[in-house]
Amino acid sequence: MTATSGIPATMRAAVLHGPGQLSLAERPVPEPGPGEVLVRVEAVGTCGSDVHYYRHGRIGGFVVREPLVLGHEAAGTVVACGPGADTRRMGRRVSIEPGTPCGRCGECRPGRYNLCPDMRFLATPPVDGAFCEYLVVHQDFAHEVPDCLTIEDAALLEPLSVAVWACRKARVAPGDRVLITGAGPIGLVTAQTARAFGAREVMVTDVLPRRLALACAAGATALDVSVTPLREAGYTPTVLLECSGVPAVSGEAIRTVGRAGRVVLVGMGGDEIPLPLSRVQSHELELTGTFRYAHTWPTATALVESGAVRLDSLVSHGYGLAEAESALTVATHDASAVKAVIYPQR
Repeated sequence: MTATSGIPATMRAAVLHGPGQLSLAERPVPEPGPGEVLVRVEAVGTCGSDVHYYRHGRIGGFVVREPLVLGHEAAGTVVACGPGADTRRMGRRVSIEPGTPCGRCGECRPGRYNLCPDMRFLATPPVDGAFCEYLVVHQDFAHEVPDCLTIEDAALLEPLSVAVWACRKARVAPGDRVLITGAGPIGLVTAQTARAFGAREVMVTDVLPRRLALACAAGATALDVSVTPLREAGYTPTVLLECSGVPAVSGEAIRTVGRAGRVVLVGMGGDEIPLPLSRVQSHELELTGTFRYAHTWPTATALVESGAVRLDSLVSHGYGLAEAESALTVATHDASAVKAVIYPQR
């Protein structure tokens, strides 16, 4: 292993033991294996999936059965290289793509590695995540970032990749009228991405004034559906990007999509949605889901580097590693919360 000096033998990690049970633990600093690099983690965004694991101990069939480190929106600096890894990566700032596919299966070979059945994804049981001071990752998934990006930008390239993948699946193009349901972090960054892809109009729906204000600041039209129901808004999109994950919202939004429109289900939450089949058939709507992303980091990085997407608007709170529990719960009592970032070196 090739390493910089000053790497300790142990590190701190925020470990989930069960619903609502999070504590700091001392763990050995991992050593990078063949083709891997060791990253000193400097920023980690908190995701809705982290909050869900913290509250419920599971998401669908993924169950926390043993202590788990959360966090998958991570960035930091390469401080060590394993055998065969490119030593020129030493000292470089990187954004971590959190899924490592097998690279050999029938999904990986055609490039659909996000669908790899043997994917190892950070903070998805039983794989530990990035709420820790050091993390090992394959060098191919430690993406170098330009100096103009902040460490928060680098970490949040992960949720931006979700938005890039959704817009690609929807084939968002100049002239499209886009509807985005849900103004959470994914909905807000998807609104910016849709504009960057050329959409002439973007409408974002939610019920929280603070988040709708952020949507307006990103160049979207905001609709408070607690005041004006979507069906009464008179908006007929060519593309629906459903980011709320709420089944009833999905069903209502699909009913507004125009002829030959495209519907992409991004938000996760319900196992089933009420599908307005007559609308889908009579309007020849295309409907698909998304699952993570593939080959998105170069585009996401370029969008931020060019200024087309501003990720700093998402960051509302910052915490040290010892305050990880506060980062996971801030949204329950602070209406201004959008995206909490954890700084493990604090």
